[in-house]
Amino acid sequence: MHSNGLQVTLIDNTLFNFINTIHHSSCCSISVYILAMVPQGCRYILSSSSSNTIQCQYCTQTFSTRGIKAHESSCLRKRQKKRDDQEFALLVAQASGKAKKQEHRRHRDRKGRHKVQQAPSSSDSDRSMSSNGPGIVHDDNLLPPIASVVAHPDPVDTFKTEYHPNAHREPVIERFSVFGQAEANKMRPHVDDEAPWTPFRSRADFEFAEIVHQATLNHDQTDRLLKLVWRIVDGNTNFTLKTHADLSKAWDLATSQMTPFEKHIIPVQHKKETLEFEMHTRPLWDWAMDLLNEPLLAPYFVWDAQRLYKHDGIDWKRFIHEPWTADRWWRIQSSLPSNEAPFAIILYADKTHLSLSGAVKGYPVIARCANLPVDIRNRDGIGGGQVVGWLPIVPDDSGEDGKLTYTNLKRVVWHESFFKLLESIILYAKTGFAHECHDHITRWLYPLILLLSADYEEQCVMTLIRGTNCNCPCPVCLVPSTKLYDHVTTYPLWTAEEAQACVQLYFDDRVAGEEALKEHGLRPVKNVFWNVPNSDPHEIISQDSLHLWHMGLFGRHKFDDLKKRVGDLGREALKKVDDQFDAFPRWRNLNHFSRVTNVAFSDGNKFQDISKQILYASHNVLTHNEDKPGYALLRCIASYLELDMYISLDVHTADTIAAGEAELLVYQELLEEYLDLQGDERMKNWNFPKVHGGKHIFRDVLEKGASRNFSTRPNEKQHGPIKRAYLRQTNRKNVANQLLKLDHISLVSELIRSRIIHLDEECLRCIALESELEDDEDETKDDQKFAGHIHLGSPQSLTSFALVEEANRSNRAFANFRKKFTIFLNNFLPSNNIPLPNGLTWLRPAAEDTLQEYRYLKVNYESFVDWKLATDYLRCNPSFHGRERHDCALIHTHDKDGNDRNIFVRLLFMFKYVVVQSMDSPLGTQRTVDRDLCFTRLRARPAALSEFISIHSIIRGEGTNGALLVPDYDSDTDFFVVDYVDMDMFLRSRRKFF
Repeated sequence: MHSNGLQVTLIDNTLFNFINTIHHSSCCSISVYILAMVPQGCRYILSSSSSNTIQCQYCTQTFSTRGIKAHESSCLRKRQKKRDDQEFALLVAQASGKAKKQEHRRHRDRKGRHKVQQAPSSSDSDRSMSSNGPGIVHDDNLLPPIASVVAHPDPVDTFKTEYHPNAHREPVIERFSVFGQAEANKMRPHVDDEAPWTPFRSRADFEFAEIVHQATLNHDQTDRLLKLVWRIVDGNTNFTLKTHADLSKAWDLATSQMTPFEKHIIPVQHKKETLEFEMHTRPLWDWAMDLLNEPLLAPYFVWDAQRLYKHDGIDWKRFIHEPWTADRWWRIQSSLPSNEAPFAIILYADKTHLSLSGAVKGYPVIARCANLPVDIRNRDGIGGGQVVGWLPIVPDDSGEDGKLTYTNLKRVVWHESFFKLLESIILYAKTGFAHECHDHITRWLYPLILLLSADYEEQCVMTLIRGTNCNCPCPVCLVPSTKLYDHVTTYPLWTAEEAQACVQLYFDDRVAGEEALKEHGLRPVKNVFWNVPNSDPHEIISQDSLHLWHMGLFGRHKFDDLKKRVGDLGREALKKVDDQFDAFPRWRNLNHFSRVTNVAFSDGNKFQDISKQILYASHNVLTHNEDKPGYALLRCIASYLELDMYISLDVHTADTIAAGEAELLVYQELLEEYLDLQGDERMKNWNFPKVHGGKHIFRDVLEKGASRNFSTRPNEKQHGPIKRAYLRQTNRKNVANQLLKLDHISLVSELIRSRIIHLDEECLRCIALESELEDDEDETKDDQKFAGHIHLGSPQSLTSFALVEEANRSNRAFANFRKKFTIFLNNFLPSNNIPLPNGLTWLRPAAEDTLQEYRYLKVNYESFVDWKLATDYLRCNPSFHGRERHDCALIHTHDKDGNDRNIFVRLLFMFKYVVVQSMDSPLGTQRTVDRDLCFTRLRARPAALSEFISIHSIIRGEGTNGALLVPDYDSDTDFFVVDYVDMDMFLRSRRKFF
């Protein structure tokens, strides 16, 4: 007897991992053999009640023979998902490091157990789990009950939240799995609106209007599109628009839902004549009320200052991320009466070119609410940044430009115009206003400007200092212009009171006042922010990485110097750097460059990506022997990258801030060393304000939260839609009115779209809830936060062991593929306490047995940065967008003595197990270049030593947040870990996690 087409699949973590991969095409004995090995609980059993019914092999319920197949597919998926969730909970605990936990336990034995009573967490479960193999596999029956694993509370990864005393709230201590979840569970918006597209007459009307607006269609294009739509409409939807006039009328009705712009005339005296300028504003008070009254946003507002802590097993460690977790918010709320809180505003202003020639400019002011979480605040759409003002631009005058009086005129116009924007909140900033919040508590809210986000030129305008060439060119402190490079000395901070005194002296006594203003580098203009309490302009100014670091220190200084030094070595050196940039591995969300040495860049994001690759592409060109100043420059860039990573962290602790401040001093030393080595060749004066800005950036983190809170990146991004609207939807006349009307339509469109999305989600949620009620009531519900550790994707056609070996005959990594897998499997199952069936001592897959290749893998892991669940995306593909791609992963395994270790591997072939090439070959003594440039060097083992691992042993992978490895271009076996593209990998590297 022979049996053809016996197809089985490899199921994780049990004996079926092997059995179900086998597909024998010619031997019936294999079929009989497999059935003989199936445990009693997994047989198909005919029901005794009827010959037309059959029991499910997974849950033993009885079903019709016609429906058994669909039920078993669903039942298997649910069992598999539950098993994956349990395994991931165990693996996350193990990946966090047993050594650290053991140290914590020893400390507790000495000090006594912490008396912190908390609900158990699945993410903390079974941290003592061990494995003798490189990966871990479990069967449903082998997994310990979750309750028994987490029965003993552990202070490791415990969080504490302390609220401001005025909030009258007790401290809260929570475990990792529930930290922040209680608040999140309360944040489900309730919107009692079944037609959120109103005042459009139908949802289809709104969606068409939205498309026309986003596509920036003109009148003729809109009418033509409407004619086409009406020719194909079949009457299944209530579509009523027929002309652009109908569309305009609908938008006019819709825009009344949000505060429109107002135009103001700003009169300014100059040389005995009155000049008039137009200022357009959406009053900040009205903008604030629009946000507060929006039901979709109401659950997400945060009012009270908080101090957050995470327990590391020894002590509580404070961490900072959002503005309300930083010091300034706490200090402001302390100055307010009980049950009163700040309504914190972030403002950004910067000129932008509208026309391609740069002749036409715009000057938008963008506002964000700091009481909303950063993921809402920095996104597009409702709750994100909104244009609230359009400042006038004093025209250039060749006869006046450069004169002190004309420069002062520009500052007067800016502050007089900005007053119109702030005017509506000045009174409430002093008296407060009562607002019933989402938690049904009525609070008195005090509007204030918490942050000003701007580049250096705008900071000079906002704080009214005279700029680069004045005596005190820093808008934050009184550092002399000759000491800007000095990061060791701390100088007194500016205060609004000191600036006001100087300006008032000028108006009282011009001679003495001018001398005081000149000494401090101030302009004789009253600052508009002095009118708003708790809004000292020198205190709310923040250091922006985009302009300070990426476009400034690196893009316009270090990168220029590096290109010059490489150019001095000749054309071959330039070509070598370009070729190595071109050979740099592709990476998700990282710009790839085919050449950089002869291309002019102006985008700060491009400069940032170049900086992350430059060391690996030039370390073998600017060597210590070839160019000592050039090598010193590379060391300086390496320190700059360390600083940039610490600054960019989304969550800060005292340790990360201290490490960043220490690195700032290292950076200064390396910069001075580089400048000294240049000698007479030194062409640039490095004593300028952007060099000094790093002195204040970590203070900003302590005061205002993570740097993304005051970054200009989200605001600069909003220039794009404004420019496109100018080019496609205006007639180039009366530009401000047209652009602001279009921007207002965009705002209302986003609001309506958000309400429609919410309505759709609620409908789907109701459907899902009804579906869940129909399921087995005893079934454990999935934990959506930890939906599994791994997910395989991009499945290929079934293939056999023999075909895999044949297709990879020239690749030594696949030599003896089936033999290696047989040895691995027979060692792996017993080492994980999974017995071989029916007393078998050895499993032998045949050459004709089939397996299914996968080329895509998602891996969930706990981030070192914010302790949240993150995902890596791995590719193992011989032709991904035309290029071979074998990503790398960080895996957890054991050495020959059974000790835990984490190593990097390259993925060579994936099915339910993975063929990998290990990157843990011995390196010997650390090289000088590796120490100087902070390189993490790896050495690959020979391809012939490839091995199999379990997919579940992968901790981190190469992908969105993974381990990018770049070759050492002077070696065939050595690689570098590029830890500057990922904050999680950066922290793992600095904490010696691998």
